[in-house]
Amino acid sequence: MTGAERITIACLDLAGTTLVDGDAVETAFAEAIATVGVVPGTAAHERAMARVREFRGRQKIDIFRALLAGDEARAQAANLSFERSYDLVVDRRGLAPVPGAETAIERLRGAGVRVCLTTGFSRRTLGRVLDALGWWNRVDLALCPEDGGGRGRPHPDLVLSAALRLGVDDVRHIAVCGDTENDILSGRRAGASIAAGVLTGAHSQAQLVGAGATHVLDSVKEFPDLVLPATVAPDTARTVR
Repeated sequence: MTGAERITIACLDLAGTTLVDGDAVETAFAEAIATVGVVPGTAAHERAMARVREFRGRQKIDIFRALLAGDEARAQAANLSFERSYDLVVDRRGLAPVPGAETAIERLRGAGVRVCLTTGFSRRTLGRVLDALGWWNRVDLALCPEDGGGRGRPHPDLVLSAALRLGVDDVRHIAVCGDTENDILSGRRAGASIAAGVLTGAHSQAQLVGAGATHVLDSVKEFPDLVLPATVAPDTARTVR
C-alpha cells in the first residue's frame, strides 16, 4: 500500500459485519410491515421481504418509504414498529459481536487507525446496540444517517461525515467494510481506497462484487490484515480485479 493510500480511518458497518445479525433485522422488518397491513403468508408480504433483503444496508425509514410507495405516514408507523420489534428481539436473544470483531477493532486502533461504526439504524437503535454490547468506548465514532445530514447508504454521506469528524486529509486514507451492496456503494462513492465486503451478513459474494467491492473477506476479523501493511496476509482476501 502506498503512502498516499495509508489507511487512517476504518468505517465498519454494524449488523452483519461487526454485530451478529442472524435473522433479527429481518424478523423486525417482517413484524413491522405486518403492522401496516402487509400480511404474512401473502404474495405481497413475500415481495416486500424480497425487497427488504435487496435494500439491506440502507436507512430503515428509506426502506419503508420504498416498500410503501412513498406513503410517509405508513412508512413512519412501520419504522416505529421496526424499532419496537428490534428492541424485543434484543431483549429475547441479546446481542453478540461477530467472532473476531472486537479483536479486529482493537488491532486497528492499536495501530493508530481510528474506527467509526456506521449503520442504517436510527440513532435510538444505534444507542441501544452500543449499550448492549458495551461498545461506546471501544470505537472512536459511531454514526447513523441522522448524523450524516439525513441521507443513508448508498449515498457517501456517512463515510464523508466520518472523514470530516475524524479529520482525514485524503479520502484514499479511508477503508470501508460491510456486508451489503449498499455498504460497498457508499464506500466507493466516498472515494475510499478500500471497500471490502464480508460474507457474514446479508449479501453474497456475487452481490458484493457487483457493487464494486475491492476485496471480499470471510469476516471482519480478516480486515486488519488487509489494511495494516505490517500484517498483510496475502491469502486472506480475495481481491477483485
